[in-house]
Amino acid sequence: MPNDRDLGMDRKITRRDFIEGVSVAIAGSMLPGKILAAAPGTNSPSILKNYPPGQGGMRGSHNGSFEVAHQLAREGRKDWGPAQDPDGMVYDLVVVGAGISGLSAAYFYQKENPGATILILDNHDDFGGHAKRNEFLHKGKKTIAYGGSQSIDSPGGFSKVAKKVLEDLQIDVKRFETAYDQEFAKRWGLGASIYFDRPTYGVDQVVPAPLLPWNTLMPMGESKLSMEQAIPTMPVSDEAKRQLLELYTQTKDKIPDQWIFGEWSYLESISYLDFLTRHLGVTDPEALGLFQYVLSDMIGADLVPALWAMALGLPGLDATSLGMFKGPINWGLRVSREPYIYHFPDGNASVARLLVRRLIPDVAPGNTMEDIVGAAFDYSRLDRMSSPVRLRLGSTAVNVRNIDGNNNAKEAGVTYVRGGKTFQVRGRNCVLACYNRIIPHLCPQLPARQKEALSKLVKIPLVYTNVLLRNWQPWQKLGLGIANCPGTYHRVAMLDFPVSLGSAEFSKNPEEPIVAHMNRIPASPGLAPAEQNKAGRLELLATSFETIERETRTHLAGMLGSAGFDPAHDIEGITVNRWPHGYAWSPNPVFDNYEDDELPNVVGRQRFGRVAIANSDAGAFPAMQEAIDQAHRAIGDLKNQGQ
Repeated sequence: MPNDRDLGMDRKITRRDFIEGVSVAIAGSMLPGKILAAAPGTNSPSILKNYPPGQGGMRGSHNGSFEVAHQLAREGRKDWGPAQDPDGMVYDLVVVGAGISGLSAAYFYQKENPGATILILDNHDDFGGHAKRNEFLHKGKKTIAYGGSQSIDSPGGFSKVAKKVLEDLQIDVKRFETAYDQEFAKRWGLGASIYFDRPTYGVDQVVPAPLLPWNTLMPMGESKLSMEQAIPTMPVSDEAKRQLLELYTQTKDKIPDQWIFGEWSYLESISYLDFLTRHLGVTDPEALGLFQYVLSDMIGADLVPALWAMALGLPGLDATSLGMFKGPINWGLRVSREPYIYHFPDGNASVARLLVRRLIPDVAPGNTMEDIVGAAFDYSRLDRMSSPVRLRLGSTAVNVRNIDGNNNAKEAGVTYVRGGKTFQVRGRNCVLACYNRIIPHLCPQLPARQKEALSKLVKIPLVYTNVLLRNWQPWQKLGLGIANCPGTYHRVAMLDFPVSLGSAEFSKNPEEPIVAHMNRIPASPGLAPAEQNKAGRLELLATSFETIERETRTHLAGMLGSAGFDPAHDIEGITVNRWPHGYAWSPNPVFDNYEDDELPNVVGRQRFGRVAIANSDAGAFPAMQEAIDQAHRAIGDLKNQGQ
């Protein structure tokens, strides 16, 4: 194994921009509004010398963003000391959470009520929630990457409401058909591979075969080998090879006792792991290990329904009577049939930026989807007394209540902590667009049934690590565009999406810098979904940036070393986007059996006096369009209550 010096752990790259665990942005911007009258601005550029998207190191749920919330939810803290009223006014709307859903809620309200006063609070040092933007600066050139919410997935299937938001923001999805270089991977011979790492398999080996049919999910070059051709070359036992070959070549119906029209329901009721072991005879640990983490957004093969796994392209469909369907299919499972190309260079962070610019026009110049990519945002203009809409960062809500009763309340009160000080604001309406599971702690007045429902919405944790590389020649030599990595810390490693839009120009050739994107969803096979998510969250919070950096460097060194990659020389920057509360909970038919009106998200999102609930959690689907739709519903709930 290479030592830290070989890996480049001693190199000075953009990665640790924190002062005693608190980001520079938050450390300098502690007081809002009127209290800051003598200061150079609530979020002044002089304070934000490393403005949020440009900070490296540990991002996402960064240090300083979650500690107060943990005191509230984990430790049960209730006394936050005397609260100051920083603004001396009653807002028309107070929004908790400046992600896509919170920003959309403010947008819908402003659209119906021009000139309305709106305050948006967020605990992070940047807006956008999971729609996070990462920036790297190398030799005077800025490279942009996404650190969370990735793409506008299947816009043709958006609701009328979500489509209208895209239209209002002047997002023309057809523009991505040319902005996304759909021939890039094919032109450079970049296909899907599997990386077997030395600590797990005894050798570093890249096998150029697709564990998932990536080229049917996104524009990708063909792999050099089929899985049937690749299996004999894999560094696994002979028994594992035998079982894998049988799995990939099986054509006999292995569940003959299931009525053909009942197979669908049956395959949704068992996990993919159960299907492999119970019906297809795949029991070898090395064979099963290939599939445990391949569907990383669903955690593992022990949790994902067998039908869903095969709908996404994992093997086994030919061993059922449903084998007549080939390739990724859509049996009402929200599996996209549209090309996966609707992607800004910073993912959906550009959508968040478009919303903020619409709400607070003088925060950034321009008015198009192209100029938003390079628009310079003046954070000092986010929270000004002269603006009807104010966005206040570094502000963690700790109590939300209806004032003067729940049913007939005319106002809601919101208490929040910022820079160790407690503040309180009032609003005629309030939308909670934050992580829904914390709402019972924020709103102790909620009915017990609603609290119980909200407590079940445990998000899936994840890590998105972005690595700025000096060049991508080793990737091109290996024909590697994306790799499933069953034994490493990060389970997927890929080159960024080839999008050139506005001022962002994608890497033209292998000699130029590029961002490699790597992701991990921590899992504890054998536990129920909620318990795996909780264990994964604790793991992420206990893992240092240094540990993830070392894992990143070791991974890339092993995967690309045979093609001349040197982690000490070729890595220019690392940003880790840690999301202990990542993907929204979705009902899983293997583990959940709810009637529609008993779904935890449906029970949990009910309006409570002057307080409505948004966020993709409320729709039980981790997607941008769901965040928008739930924001629209929440504003509608308040409107129906009467303003």
